[in-house]
Amino acid sequence: MGFLQQLWRHQEGQDVAEYAVMLAVMLAIAVATLHAIGVSAGNTFSSIASTIASQ
Repeated sequence: MGFLQQLWRHQEGQDVAEYAVMLAVMLAIAVATLHAIGVSAGNTFSSIASTIASQ
């Protein structure tokens, strides 16, 4: 715990916190993008499957 407290007190610790927030935002964007791609791909495969089944 002492290491984290040193990071928090020092100026460099603020940089670590800023990078952590930036990483969290980038991860949220990546997850949202992958979710949208997954939904789109699922719809495409469902459409293809229903077309094949109807023939």
